[in-house]
Amino acid sequence: MATYRAPCVRLRPVPQMMTAPQISVVMSVHNGAATLRESVQSVLSQEGVDLEFIIVDDGSTDASAGMLDEFALADRRIRVIHQENRGLTRALVRGCAVASGRLIARQDCGDVSLSGRLSAELRAMESSTDVALVSCGTRFVGPGGERLYEISIADGDATDGLMALDLKRVRGPAHHGSTLFRRELYEHVGGYREQFFFAQDLDLWTRLVEHGRHVALPEVLYQASFALGSISGRHRCQQIACAKIILDCARLRRAGLDDARVAAKGTAIVPEWRYEQSANHAAALYFVGVCLRSRADPRARQYFRDALRANPLHLKSAVRLLMG
Repeated sequence: MATYRAPCVRLRPVPQMMTAPQISVVMSVHNGAATLRESVQSVLSQEGVDLEFIIVDDGSTDASAGMLDEFALADRRIRVIHQENRGLTRALVRGCAVASGRLIARQDCGDVSLSGRLSAELRAMESSTDVALVSCGTRFVGPGGERLYEISIADGDATDGLMALDLKRVRGPAHHGSTLFRRELYEHVGGYREQFFFAQDLDLWTRLVEHGRHVALPEVLYQASFALGSISGRHRCQQIACAKIILDCARLRRAGLDDARVAAKGTAIVPEWRYEQSANHAAALYFVGVCLRSRADPRARQYFRDALRANPLHLKSAVRLLMG
């Protein structure tokens, strides 16, 4: 078997930082070699901020580990942590634990921080001492880079959306990877909690906004890839179950009570890998097709065809094809 040799990474070397950076960007990677380079370079090319980039290799079995080590040799701002596969939450816990910046920004592998993202979020964070969380608008793209849709919160103060205790009303940032928060406050509220394999972002956000505001920038400064096999798509029921527990925890905290016993219920909600793969894959393909059809993109029809190949009984895709 041929040994993987990463292509030469041409990144501008930077001097070793003598003081703590303004921002620690934290990203987890599990078998993300196909999209890793673009994600890393989108962070390193951010201007107007001093940053370190902490990347946790969460037990990758593809070329990711070797690529990350190459990147770290080329740019001293990158710090790589290798660990056995333990899931996103635990990877983020470990990455944030070694962050030295005053602020922590999230980034997901496969996604892209667009030009000016971190500097814009930094300005918003420093605009007032009562800002606890900053996020930005997000563009979602399909497996082939097709534009699907954008989410942008028009009201700059989005705190109320995370203070809501009703599952139907609670609203968070456009995307987990688009967020920036204060490290000191992150540590004060207990950081990401390992009890939640799912919805760990909502759990953190609801605790952060109990100590400050959520400022949502309307500008689209983050691009997220819609993965056909994403956790949220495969485990929707578990996501909702965790969200209910998280809101119960928030209700207790805001009444001045301890939420530890209720939060512990989250440990029982774990991935159920026995799911109907063809049906889930077809549903994801259909969703991409619907998004493209709403934009009058002719590529939609191919996704409907692919959905039928994955599951010949996916009637919605058949109907869409008949509609032309």
